[in-house]
Amino acid sequence: MTAQFDAADIAAMRAEGSLDEFLRLLVGKTAPQPKPAAKDEPPAYHIARPGAWPCGTAATGPTPGPCCPDCQQKGDQS
Repeated sequence: MTAQFDAADIAAMRAEGSLDEFLRLLVGKTAPQPKPAAKDEPPAYHIARPGAWPCGTAATGPTPGPCCPDCQQKGDQS
């Protein structure tokens, strides 16, 4: 490559965002291909919750209604 360039040219390429492409062209390398996104993996730890149902399970049967008078009044209004 016999073209002459100066600091103003480099500043303009940097402002455009094409300086990386120019440097790769000078060296003769191609841009690396982007890596595929990594899959989210579940955490490898377990937080103990004493008195709670085991993880991945739920109580059987219907969900109990509100037990305190305040909750019962709020539930009746909605």
